[in-house]
Amino acid sequence: MDISKIIANITQYISEAAMRIFGPTDDAYPAVGVQPFTGEPYDEDTDDNW
Repeated sequence: MDISKIIANITQYISEAAMRIFGPTDDAYPAVGVQPFTGEPYDEDTDDNW
């Protein structure tokens, strides 16, 4: 009886690990990082000359 419980626990442990590795991600990271610039384009006429 103990051997069957050990085998069941090992099988459950391995299958849970495989499901975690190959399953969909559950990350809840915020959308941060490099964002595209949406300002005004460069204009040489308004460029500050030092």
